[in-house]
Amino acid sequence: MDSEQLLKFLDTKGSFNTWDLSKETNIDHQKIIGVVKSILALGNIITADPVTSKYWELTDEGESVILNGSYEVNLYNAVPSDGIPQKELMSIPNAKIGFSQAMSKGWIVIDRSINKVMKKVESVVDKVKEDLMELKASRDQISESDKLDYKKRKLIREVVIKSFTIGKGPEFTTSIVKLETELTTEMILSGSWKSTPFKPYNFEALGQPQSAGCLHPLLKVRTDFRQIFLEMGFTEMPTNNFVESSFWNFDALFQPQQHPARDSHDTFFLDDPQNSENFPQEYLNKVKIVHSKGGYGSQGYGYDWSLDEAKKNVLRTHTTAVSARMLYGLAKDFKPTKYFSIDRVFRNETLDATHLAEFQQVEGVIADYNLTLGDLIGVLHTFFERLGMTEIKFKPAYNPYTEPSMEIFCYHQGLQKWIEIGNSGMFRPEMLLPMGLPEKVNVIAWGLSLERPTMIKYGINNIRDLVGPRVNLQMVQDNPICRLDK
Repeated sequence: MDSEQLLKFLDTKGSFNTWDLSKETNIDHQKIIGVVKSILALGNIITADPVTSKYWELTDEGESVILNGSYEVNLYNAVPSDGIPQKELMSIPNAKIGFSQAMSKGWIVIDRSINKVMKKVESVVDKVKEDLMELKASRDQISESDKLDYKKRKLIREVVIKSFTIGKGPEFTTSIVKLETELTTEMILSGSWKSTPFKPYNFEALGQPQSAGCLHPLLKVRTDFRQIFLEMGFTEMPTNNFVESSFWNFDALFQPQQHPARDSHDTFFLDDPQNSENFPQEYLNKVKIVHSKGGYGSQGYGYDWSLDEAKKNVLRTHTTAVSARMLYGLAKDFKPTKYFSIDRVFRNETLDATHLAEFQQVEGVIADYNLTLGDLIGVLHTFFERLGMTEIKFKPAYNPYTEPSMEIFCYHQGLQKWIEIGNSGMFRPEMLLPMGLPEKVNVIAWGLSLERPTMIKYGINNIRDLVGPRVNLQMVQDNPICRLDK
């Protein structure tokens, strides 16, 4: 159907609905809408009033019920007069749904004395099948509660139709003169432009939006985190290696070799290259001694420390391995220092609403003389206040390489609960003194999640909506630069 055909039809009918015309002529509704819009663009030839209508249609599952009967009736019919064991009954198709519906309607009962399912009524009527046949025949004789029930069971779905009621406009005509959109050289030379009708310019029309890259919310929050660290006088650590040896990832942090975190259920180990070889030998021997025999006032762990275990390569489980390297290098010519890093770490986690196997860790380390736990709490409060996150609390915790240790929690308004966003503590002497750091030097440190604070600030309840295949790209495009209320 073209524009002139539609106008002639309107001239005959006086008015019509586009959806009704689509059904009457068997022409796709969207094609008719396209013709209508092309005519509307020419001026006031027609009027188009939007109309919204709804109707119910059967799903494929609903069609199957019409052909084969409802699940509850099929299950009821499968129960013989002398009963049947429930396990045997559950082997029929869609038995779980049918059993639940038949039980709730009082059609069957479980006789515990003989462990069988028995019929409770002599006969049943397949109301579900009858109702669906009524809907298919466009006879709306079903109660609203039944419709909602069938919708929950995915037997029917509600279809919304957006159409237009078309009428004659003040400039109605059945013959359309195509308006020219540009002035050509030929028109000027021939003089035809004087009598040619032109389409008026719309100076208020918006230009075509330009497609452009968008920053993910994680990148926006990461930029703000980094800026806050720099404003607080921190220096960024190099974190350009995802693979670490177990020595730097665990042993240098005074984490015993039999610790559960060093199991394959918690850590990703590499097959190739499987091991690292180059370690500072003097420092390695000190780490071995403090693990196996103790030292610096500590009893150690009292086990046979294995170099082979320390050589194993892993995908780093935390960026604290980088902090250990930096502190070891700092020991040669110590001066008070503040370090930070924001980079990816890997753990063999079960994925859920707040956990990923690959995530970003925000690491902060301060090394200075005579630092205390109060300094750590004060720095963390200052840091989070700059993020606009004031509902913070701390909980005592245990870490192999920090004592005392504290978990950091923040209140998530969307989840309506406190969620853990990081860990913190003071590095143990067994970790620091083998590096050669002066005895009165203390190191306070913390490791935060980047994803969880981002969830809190952007009101995201499931971390898989922030990272991974479920991410809504429109959300990435529409979100503001950052909603940190500093």
